[in-house]
Amino acid sequence: MNQKRANFILIVDDNPTNLAVLAQMLKDGGYQVRVAISGENALEQVNQTKPVLILLDVMMSGINGFETCRRLKSDPKTSDIPIIFMTALTEQEHKVAGLRLGAVDYVTKPFQEEEVLARIRVHQQNNALLQSLQTRNQDLEEEIDKRERSENLNRKLENCIEVSTAVLSEASDYFQEVQKKVEKSDKLSTIGELVAGVAHEINNPIGCITNNVEFVAEHTQQLLDHIGHYQNILTTNRDSINPADILKIKQHAKTIDLDYITEDVPVLIESMMASGERIQAISQSLRTFARSDTTYKQPYNLHEGLDGTLLILRHRLKGEGDRAETVLTKDYGQLPEINCYPGQINQVFMNILANAIDALNAAASTEPNAAEPEIEITTAATAEQVIITITDNATGMPEDIRAQIFESQFTTKKAGKGTGLGLSIAYQIVTDTHQGSIECQSTLGVGTTFTITLPIE
Repeated sequence: MNQKRANFILIVDDNPTNLAVLAQMLKDGGYQVRVAISGENALEQVNQTKPVLILLDVMMSGINGFETCRRLKSDPKTSDIPIIFMTALTEQEHKVAGLRLGAVDYVTKPFQEEEVLARIRVHQQNNALLQSLQTRNQDLEEEIDKRERSENLNRKLENCIEVSTAVLSEASDYFQEVQKKVEKSDKLSTIGELVAGVAHEINNPIGCITNNVEFVAEHTQQLLDHIGHYQNILTTNRDSINPADILKIKQHAKTIDLDYITEDVPVLIESMMASGERIQAISQSLRTFARSDTTYKQPYNLHEGLDGTLLILRHRLKGEGDRAETVLTKDYGQLPEINCYPGQINQVFMNILANAIDALNAAASTEPNAAEPEIEITTAATAEQVIITITDNATGMPEDIRAQIFESQFTTKKAGKGTGLGLSIAYQIVTDTHQGSIECQSTLGVGTTFTITLPIE
């Protein structure tokens, strides 16, 4: 089979968030990008069309990055593709193992944009130079055979080596300069929806605790002072308490409004406890949503994933200005736990629900008389699978748009508002990784429904 070549970079990672961040980073850097969510999927894509470079995650479900690299390097058709490993591992033995397999470099998580782009540029230059050197070397060998290693060819070869040394030296200097900037920056990539949602949801309970603790402290001090009056009187008059002392206690109780304090303190404490429980629930939802489980499937309650995602997105469901609050309807059936990768499934829920909210907001801004925004989530189970449907009553999509929504890098949003990878990644997660199905039905003027079907085992 004749293998086609294309000028794109292939990103291989089973973490949808990493794929989205890297893809947007490279697109902003002027590169064409394709993505694969597993080593198997990467081998299939490379067998069809060779990329100019591969960014390959080390720790993946299925075959890991090392095995994927070994297979690529053992195949003559793909052995010349430069591979840069992506990993959070810092052990020297892992780096040595990757380089021995034929990788050209490593980038470490969390990704730093300048470093990633610099390494890609360096290795593209090196690869281009290597191909140029290989071509020139072949030409030189043919000339050497004909002219018996003439002096002219020697001069050309020396010139070629000088050029390559100069290019490598320049690339090395550039990389070192960028590396210094990266070390000084020390910043992490953020996940927009996740951070915004948690920050917004946790702000109110923290504000409640912060505001109430001042009143609790004041009331507590007043109660301690009142108790101090009792102690002074009892210490001074052990045998009997005279009426004047009792009058002082009553006067102090009136001064601090003891009746109000005894009513208010329990209310304040209850409010602070409720806020603490709210923060605890948000923390639990965050842990549930961001579970790191890329190496094996595990039993998972899908309702926990849906509720955790909704909690993170809840601030976007609230009304703002002329936009009405989105009505959320949940019709949950009896679902068994399913064997899956919870973090990836949560990412599917996040992508679909965030898109539904975007569509409802867009409808509200363009159609002032639009119906009250609604999102309905239903779940059901059969003997072998579970079915999740997510429906919105936004404006819907024409058929030509609906037919492309699962394609990589396709988006209807404005530049900078979306990567065009969210639903493509969701499709790969559901169909390739979990052997399920995801479908979209949409009617203009009515709304859109996504139906996700996942096997129980």
